[in-house]
Amino acid sequence: MTGYAIAVDDIHRAAERLAGVAIRTPVVRHAALDARAGAEVFLKAENLQLTGAFKFRGGYNAIRSLDADGLAAGVVAFSSGNHAQAVACAATMCGTTSIIVMPDDAPPEKVAGTENHGATVVKYDRYNESREEIARAIAERDGRVLIPPYDHPQVIAGQGTVGLELVEQVPDIDAIVVCLGGGGLLAGCTTAAKAHDNGIAMYGVEPEGGDDHAQSVAAGARVTIPVPRTIADGQQVTSPGELTWPINSAFVEGFPVVSDEEIVATMKLLFSATKLVVEPSGASALAAVLFRDLGLAGKRVAVTLSGGNVSLERFANLVAAA
Repeated sequence: MTGYAIAVDDIHRAAERLAGVAIRTPVVRHAALDARAGAEVFLKAENLQLTGAFKFRGGYNAIRSLDADGLAAGVVAFSSGNHAQAVACAATMCGTTSIIVMPDDAPPEKVAGTENHGATVVKYDRYNESREEIARAIAERDGRVLIPPYDHPQVIAGQGTVGLELVEQVPDIDAIVVCLGGGGLLAGCTTAAKAHDNGIAMYGVEPEGGDDHAQSVAAGARVTIPVPRTIADGQQVTSPGELTWPINSAFVEGFPVVSDEEIVATMKLLFSATKLVVEPSGASALAAVLFRDLGLAGKRVAVTLSGGNVSLERFANLVAAA
């Protein structure tokens, strides 16, 4: 894999920066999930990562990569929640400041978490305003460094450390199934996995109504869709990333979609079987393994549980209705 935004060496360098800082999250198994999927299922529990999601890896790697002038200037980011908390936490850890542009309907627990990590939050209307334009305007006004949630080489490389760990933790892995928003986690994991074994099959899972990657495959080019209406707030992305799309379109086997109902059923099953709490976006990849025929019967399948940032009240309300 050459000529793309990152190479596997970038992921190894990210792993060095993250060593002793990020959590090497465990891989969890349960017989009930194996039986339901008809495969050996290995859950990469990124819901147990710092700030409750894989996003910490990319945010920290990007900020730790800044030079002294960049750190002195501070950073700005845009996010519905998990990247927001990651950048806020990483900025504070690296001795700099952060401003985060967040939608006004973002889950309150994610807004509170971002502010608790020291960030200044700027709200916007996700259906009528552009978060990118607002963040870029702040960056230009204040001289801050923009840290986007997926279209940034150091962010992608940081997320790729999930895949780097997985191929070490799960020998003879056949496939990796990843939740998909802008594509940073998928692009990073794909780069790491294919460097280890080009035969590993990669899948990126989207919510119904938010299938911009699947539509882009059909169109043969990146497409833009309306803001998805889904409970998976971390996957309300309108277009594949400019840097992530070349990797994912070339090396990912498929982009299955799952319904909100299937996501909630998966959240409930995960809690019942493993006692793990995941947010809707964090359950989407496993939902595809459980509810879609991906041709993985009898295979060794790793699945990312990408995040666990959901309030007790919301989690209880969602699973009670399932």
